[in-house]
Amino acid sequence: MNVHSGQTDLSGQVALVTGGAGGMGRVITAELVRAGAHVVITSRDGDRGEALRREVGADRVEVLTGDLSVRRDVHRLAAEFSRRHDRLHLLINNAGAHYRDRRLTADGVEAHLAVNHLAGFTLTYLLHDRLRAAAPSRVVNVVSATMSDTRTVPLLGRPRPVSLDLAGVTDLRELNPVEGFAPFTAYARAKLLSTICGYVFADRWHDEGVTVNAVHPGLVSTSIVDDITPAALKPFRSLIHSRLLTPEEGAAAALRLATDPGLATVTGRYYLRDKEERSPSVSYDPAARAKAWRLSADWAELAA
Repeated sequence: MNVHSGQTDLSGQVALVTGGAGGMGRVITAELVRAGAHVVITSRDGDRGEALRREVGADRVEVLTGDLSVRRDVHRLAAEFSRRHDRLHLLINNAGAHYRDRRLTADGVEAHLAVNHLAGFTLTYLLHDRLRAAAPSRVVNVVSATMSDTRTVPLLGRPRPVSLDLAGVTDLRELNPVEGFAPFTAYARAKLLSTICGYVFADRWHDEGVTVNAVHPGLVSTSIVDDITPAALKPFRSLIHSRLLTPEEGAAAALRLATDPGLATVTGRYYLRDKEERSPSVSYDPAARAKAWRLSADWAELAA
């Protein structure tokens, strides 16, 4: 991949990576710095962020500390970035989380939805002017193929895409309710919404020089895997992780979309690692797209 081979020169460019101190985030940050970019990361743990900054390059990495599950924090992070930088060449919405139970954020929204969709959507929405000022610029949303198959052990039967019915929904706090709640399905639904709204951003910004794409990096050895592994398979945790992609291998897929010159004008696509794929059929429904984007924009526009 170009960013690894040194053929991509990102000198003078500013990148923002959410979850930049995590497994894949650390790799993405280090590779972008190596290619010459100035990288701003978000991290919930300020100490981890500062440790990465010292490790990768104290003068090339900035750390913004905040909780992406809290809307006020996301607004503050966007405002802090905008005060420091007038352009944003690359936004990688990498942060993600899976929870073993249903929990609500301080804003009353289900946590999978808050972290895996609304955080990235809100940052993208609020930083539109910075992305436009840096055109050609790119947004990469790290999503998950679980939206196409919510079976935790997909060995038998047909794939089971996550459901999404927004009819009658007036506020995103109504999604992933208590009744029928399943953590893995809630996670998949949030990633589906991220993909859908990315398509809408791509359509809206097509003539502005801002591309927006989504990528499933593959099954990467992270803490999320431990959360979704069925109890019966817990004794085989080490074996399972040994068969998964490393954070370096997973990061390569996101870095390709972010830096490959051949993808500079590609927008509104979904990739399963380096292969373009179709997302669930509902993501191509104009009415579903419009409703998902409007609900998300209504949420993003409120500062508190």
